[in-house]
This record gives sequence, structure tokens and C-alpha cells, in this order.
Amino acid sequence: MRCYLHTFLLCMIFVFFSFLYVFNQLASTLEDRDGWRVKEHGIPGRKSHDTGHLLRKRPGLEGLRDREEGLDSEWSNSAVKAESRDERSHLAVVACGPRLEETITMLKSAVLFSKKPLHFYIFAEDELHKSFRNTLESWPQRVRARFNSSIYPITFPKENAREWKKLFKPCASQRLFLPLILKEVDSLLYVDTDIIFLQPVEDMWALLSQFNSRQLAAMAPEHEEPRIGWYNRFARHPYYGKTGINSGVMLMNMTRLREKFFKNDMTTVTLKWEEMLMPLLQKYKLNITWGDQDLLNIIFHHNPESLYMFPCQWNYRPDHCIYGSNCQQAEQEGVFILHGNRGVYHDDKQPAFRAVYEAIQKYQFGDNLETSLLRPLETSLQTTTHTYCGRASHLLTKRLKQSIMSVQQDATQRRR
Repeated sequence: MRCYLHTFLLCMIFVFFSFLYVFNQLASTLEDRDGWRVKEHGIPGRKSHDTGHLLRKRPGLEGLRDREEGLDSEWSNSAVKAESRDERSHLAVVACGPRLEETITMLKSAVLFSKKPLHFYIFAEDELHKSFRNTLESWPQRVRARFNSSIYPITFPKENAREWKKLFKPCASQRLFLPLILKEVDSLLYVDTDIIFLQPVEDMWALLSQFNSRQLAAMAPEHEEPRIGWYNRFARHPYYGKTGINSGVMLMNMTRLREKFFKNDMTTVTLKWEEMLMPLLQKYKLNITWGDQDLLNIIFHHNPESLYMFPCQWNYRPDHCIYGSNCQQAEQEGVFILHGNRGVYHDDKQPAFRAVYEAIQKYQFGDNLETSLLRPLETSLQTTTHTYCGRASHLLTKRLKQSIMSVQQDATQRRR
């Protein structure tokens, strides 16, 4: 009897350890599979290694709700509440050389028409910091209450700083390193200094919610008409789509950008953003004309699924009217963001663009927007009809009128 009891106990112990072994193997398999899924498909863990914030499959509140089921409820609820409290649009600009006045005018246009608060990230040469700070502090208190600002020095990797700084225009390539510098910022709208907002910044910011789960940046085409396109006729390097992209207005989900492994034509191995930039420059520096914009074209040529394309009225340039109107969306809805590249705010080549810039620059905070900005601008635009862009000047004021009307209605309601 005792022999049978010993045999039974040994069998039970064997069965117990067998179940334990099978359970451990199953757990290990599931863990490995989850790790593969994170690596191969870019599905983030609970926290961003770079930011300490929640990662999102989609930007904004929708992305946080996507993650809610996989998080502790207390942490998830606090994250959603924190996100909903922060309604700011995060706007970055890089200013070097004689770009102070142009940058201030851009920031002024952003504040004039935006209803939600803003945060400005200003990257500038050291000698410009005091002027930026003094100018922004000189604005009326009711205006300063609508934005925060942070001023940063120009920063490039030490081993290649001179090469990056001299690429194309002074300091322009700083934009490539913003995701690595602003590690606590989830999403960011970068704009060139020669941008004028004719519509609230938050309308552009809202395009983040239209990103699918793979998209991490948004830009407009370089050209609408291939017959006058630069990239498709002259480029000596890969570029995105049919006519390339213009990087003067670039909306980024930087959390996704920091986490992604990018395909490239330098190695069969996918690379992180910071691993890719210098090798890319070394390979193509003799073939690129437009500096960092060309590098962005090369990157998104190999990763087209990562780019969201927004229409040309969000980045309206002289190319869209210099030979006749070729931005169909602007013809239907007006211009949302004016981009005065090629220095047209400061010469006589495109007087319609210069008229808009000077109207914003000369406007005094507190004056009536309709009588002190819109009407003088319309008068100035009447003198520009000898140019193709001047003949399309109604596109420059169509959305501006709506923005002014909306601001005035809000002011009237507040007074009540």
C-alpha cells in the first residue's frame, strides 16, 4: 500500500512540474511575440523612452483613448484629463541673420487670429534672443496672455555643426533636429520665418487628428503643376511623389518620429531618425540644392506611408500664381497660410505678397481689424493687378475676412 502511495505522489509531482514548464514556455512565447510586434510594427509600449509621456497610435485625445484599455485606469484617466486641459498649439520657428522682423510678423499673425492658446519655440542666434524677448514682452498684456514662448540657441551635433549650419540658408537645417531637442514635446508645427497665418493656427493643428496610424508628418506638394515643377525636372536625388514636397510648413507627430525605424537607400537595415541624418547628408551633399528640404524629400521617398499630404492653400507660395492660378483648393476656399519664399515680402517682384506682409506688420494691437488691417490691405492689393498674383489677390483676403469676422464676433461676445 505504501508503495502505491509513493508512486501516486511521484506522479502528482511530475504532473505539477510538467504544467509549470508548459506555462513558462507559453508565457515566454507570448512575450517574444509582443516584442517582435513592437519592433516590426512600431507599436509602442506604455511609455515613450524619449519623452516619458504616453505614446499614441493616433495623435490627440483619440490616440489616448486608443491606449486607455491597455493602461491602469487611474493613469489613463489622468492622462486624458491632462491632454484635454492642454489646448495649446505648439509652433516652432528658426531665425538666423536678418530674420528678426520677419519672424515677429509671423508670430503676430499667429496670435491675431488664433482663439486657442499657443506655445512658441523660437530657435535663434544668441544675439537675437534679447530682441525677441523684448519685442514679445512689449505686446499688450491681453495678447501676451494668449501665448507662452521659449527661446533656444541654435544647436547642431558638435562633430558636424559647421556643415549643418551652412547647409542651404543659415540655420535652416535646425528643423531636422527639433524632435531630438524638444524631447518632451509630442507634436509640433514648424514654419519658416516667411509665413503669414490668415487662419487660426489651431485649424492647421487639427490636421493631426486626420493622420492614420502610420503617418508622422504632414507637408504640402512643392508644385501642383508638373510642367513647372523643380524636382521632377531637375532633381538629382530621390524625391516624394510626382513633384516633391515643400518643408516651409511641416506638421509633426514627434513621438512617432522618434520611435520609427526608417527605410533608406544606404543600408538594408532600418534606421532611427538620428542615425539616418548624417549618413544621408554625406551621401547626397553634392546632389542637393535646397538643403534640408531635399533630405526630407529623400526620406519620405523611401517612407511614403509616413507622410500626410495637405493641400496647397495651407502653404500658398508665388509658384501657385506667378504664371496663373494653379492651386485649386485656394480658388475654392481661399488661402489659409501665405508663404513668401524667394524674399517676395521685401522686393517688388510679387507686390501682392508684400502687401499682405506689410499690412500685418503695420497693424497695431487693439486697433479695429477691419478698418486698420483689412481695408488698407484691399486698397494696396488694387495696385498689384498688373501681376498674375495680384489678379488672384481675392484669394489672399477670402479667408482673412472670415478670420477677422470671427475674432470680432468673439470680442463682442466677451464684452457682453
